[in-house]
Amino acid sequence: MKHNQNIERDRELLLGLARNDDKALATIYTENFPSVLRMVLQYKGSEDDAKDLFQEAMIILYEKVQQDEFDLYSKLKTFLYAICRHLWLKKQQNGSWQLALPDELAEILPGEDLNITQEHQQKDLQFTIMEQAMGNMGEPCKTILEDYYVRKMSMQEIAEKFGYTNSENAKNQKYKCLMRLKKLFFDQYKS
Repeated sequence: MKHNQNIERDRELLLGLARNDDKALATIYTENFPSVLRMVLQYKGSEDDAKDLFQEAMIILYEKVQQDEFDLYSKLKTFLYAICRHLWLKKQQNGSWQLALPDELAEILPGEDLNITQEHQQKDLQFTIMEQAMGNMGEPCKTILEDYYVRKMSMQEIAEKFGYTNSENAKNQKYKCLMRLKKLFFDQYKS
């Protein structure tokens, strides 16, 4: 049931995008850009590469939602990530941006025709499992790990933010959170 609610929410965002609603565009960006940034950085790209890539994917998405026959059957995050991954792999193969994707994009993306290597598929699976594990972490662990690894905050800043008496206590908490994340990741990875 929750999956259907997510799809409906995503469809509402796409309707907003089709109407040039700035709020819908901002929501799509804030909810989807971080995973694209992580993917690009993981594959030796820069933040500017990720921004360019996401912009190109948003143009493709915008063009798709302008067509009456377009309907979203997966989560928007999955759809955008697949477009970005496809564009990024094309860029890696060709050494330049592949600006035009085939008209059959909706058919190609879910299929096996993307010619993605086994290594990329494995890393994508690991990334998805890690995202799920992070989502299941709960607070304050999730925020502590994001503050340290994503936002590059110091242990002293984290200690002040969470009210720990010193940076050593924050460091101990971060370690416990990492061990919990590791357990969640491998429990999901094995199954």
